[in-house]
Amino acid sequence: MYDIAIIGAGPAGSSAALFAAKAGKKTLVVDSDKSMTKRAWVDNHYGVEGISGPDLLEIGRKQATKFGAEWITNMVTEITNEENHFTIETENGSFEAQQIILATGVSTNLSEKLDLKTKDGTEPRIKTVFDVDAQGKTSVPGIWAAGTAAGVSVHTIITAGDGAKVAINVISELNGQRYVDHDLLRS
Repeated sequence: MYDIAIIGAGPAGSSAALFAAKAGKKTLVVDSDKSMTKRAWVDNHYGVEGISGPDLLEIGRKQATKFGAEWITNMVTEITNEENHFTIETENGSFEAQQIILATGVSTNLSEKLDLKTKDGTEPRIKTVFDVDAQGKTSVPGIWAAGTAAGVSVHTIITAGDGAKVAINVISELNGQRYVDHDLLRS
């Protein structure tokens, strides 16, 4: 069983995976390979002097897998809320996780199957988003949402930051105390 399963591997999902795996959580990322970032040129990401969306996504994947995140490319068809975990059904198998982070970009199609509350989006062309609190919690305990799917701006730096924020909140809840990830310069 995974501690955290992340659905979607755009900037929000990859950033969440990086923080979760680096914190030692058994982390699964299930990605449909349809991120809008795959079509982007990014020239407004702090610390990066222009990068293609596909390259940014690949760097995020490498960072997260370096710390042990497992990655599969597949469509999630259903998520079932069990007694003390979730079962994630994909086109090619199922997985179990204690907590789920939805980082599905413009897609909120899992909301009806999970009875998740949604609300109108505020970004252009984003009609519906998951209704989350300030920590990223949805209306279903154990299911969180981050990035564009949670109503934050579509800009990669903002969605990546939101993914990190939500992952830190999930890690903190799993640990029972506030989690902080801060590395020091190596000498």
